[in-house]
Amino acid sequence: MRGQGWHRPAKFAFVGAIGIMVQIAALRWFVGIGCGYLPATVMAVEAALLHNFVWHENFTWRDREKSASSKVWSRLLRFHLSNALISIAGNVLLMRMFVGGLGIGIVPANLASITVCSLTNFLASDRWVFVPAQPWTEIARSR
Repeated sequence: MRGQGWHRPAKFAFVGAIGIMVQIAALRWFVGIGCGYLPATVMAVEAALLHNFVWHENFTWRDREKSASSKVWSRLLRFHLSNALISIAGNVLLMRMFVGGLGIGIVPANLASITVCSLTNFLASDRWVFVPAQPWTEIARSR
């Protein structure tokens, strides 16, 4: 990609890399206190999702003008409906397959699961969660 085209995916990947560390640390902590790997995966994904949302809101998609009707809670809800569903369902299914079916270790299996879900999460965020304000929508609502 040329020009501005690669900046947003690079920012998404940067935030995601930090989110992976958050997720793995949380996963190891939850497993360490006695949670099974599947419930621990759900809680670790949620911790990473909240972390990532804050950074995407303020860093990755910071340049997009937010419409007055699109409050942060609305974006957080859309982020959870898309990225959480993709991440939690994808990670749980893939962890079940990688750990439960193939016998891969928890951390390598989790890294593989995260990788598989990342592209779909970026597209959902870019096209649905952090959409720029639409001038005609704001004008129509003000009438």
